[in-house]
Parts: sequence; C-alpha cells; structure tokens
Amino acid sequence: MFTGIIEAIGSIRAMTPKGGDVRVYVATGKLDLGDVKLGDSIAVNGTCLTAVELPGDGFWADVSRETLTRTAFGDLKVGSPVNLEKALTPTTRLGGHLVSGHVDGVGEIVSRADNARAIQFRVRAPRELAKYIALKGSITVDGVSLTVNAVDGADFELTIVPHTLQETIMADYRSGRRINLEVDLLARYLERLLLGDKAAEPHASGISESFLAEHGYLKG
Repeated sequence: MFTGIIEAIGSIRAMTPKGGDVRVYVATGKLDLGDVKLGDSIAVNGTCLTAVELPGDGFWADVSRETLTRTAFGDLKVGSPVNLEKALTPTTRLGGHLVSGHVDGVGEIVSRADNARAIQFRVRAPRELAKYIALKGSITVDGVSLTVNAVDGADFELTIVPHTLQETIMADYRSGRRINLEVDLLARYLERLLLGDKAAEPHASGISESFLAEHGYLKG
C-alpha cells in the first residue's frame, strides 16, 4: 500500500526485454533505499513494482505483460523521469489517501492552463472508470494522490499547486500525454459490496444502471 505522496523523482536507466516481458532499472535519485530490501514494493508512476536487485543507486524490477498492457509503462523509455514512492509502513503519516499501486486504467491529458500560480489540467478517463470519479473525491494520477475539482462525464479537472509541480513529474504534462489512473479503493469495494449475492455469479464485474434500477437505487 502507498499514500500517493511522491518521495522522489527518479528516471528509467535501462529497459531490457526478458522472456516476453521487460526488466527495468530505475535510478532512484534522492529516494532513501537504506531500508529497502529485496522483494519490497516501490511505486513507479503509481505502478507497484517489486525490487529484485538493489545495485545501490536504484533497483531492478520485472514488468509483466499484464502491467505493460494495463498501464502507460510501455510509453516510458531510457531517460524518462518517473514518480517514486516506497510502500507505507505502520508508522507512515497518511498524507494522501490509501493507494494500492494497481493501475485501473490509462487516462489522457486533454488540456493544460495556468490558474494563478497553479496549473489546471483536464483529464479524460476511460469510460468504464467514470463512475468511480467524484467531485472532491480522491484519484491517483501517475502515483500522485489528488483531489478532483470538477467532473464532466469521463473528463475531470485537477488543480496542481507549485509544490506538487516541483516534487513530481506533472510539470512536464502536455495535451495528449497518457497517464496511469487508480480510482479510490473505497469506491471499488463499495461497488462489489452492493452486488450482494450477485457477486458470486459468473461475469458479475460491476454495477450497471439496470442493476441500480432493479434494486430501487434509481427512482423515476
């Protein structure tokens, strides 16, 4: 688990094809690896990766086909900057929100505009994730815990303050960039809980409008 508070900006040092997937070396910059052991988790742009080698100034991790398919990790190349966060501990201050490091989908930056000293981003999420995104709710963008400031269908807006722009890779975002999205964990669990006994049925993956109407959650 993570908090969505970025601890350092690292960079991709190497990407090596290996048996159908990829082994990646992440240089970790100012991130303190003193308490990191083999097998520990580190979030890279919001994607939970396992450290399999620790050369000293970074770590090697294996990136599966599943991760390459479901995230924007395949857009990275040698030299790409990345957001980094170590897994939380029982004593970690939870400054953001609970983040699993399991990316739900890939969004896209639609627009960027100045807003006083902040930057206003409009982001387009995959249609299937729109129902989990709520005004003033939490969302994780490339591993950064953020607050949704407006929602319009599958689009939502973020206001990024100077500190966040300085401490993450978000200052580099431009229209068309693909980004990793993780929706709020509570929304995911609530959806599954509302399915009740239907959750045990094959292909019971989510709540549709017809399901809500059938159970009286939608009134005419």
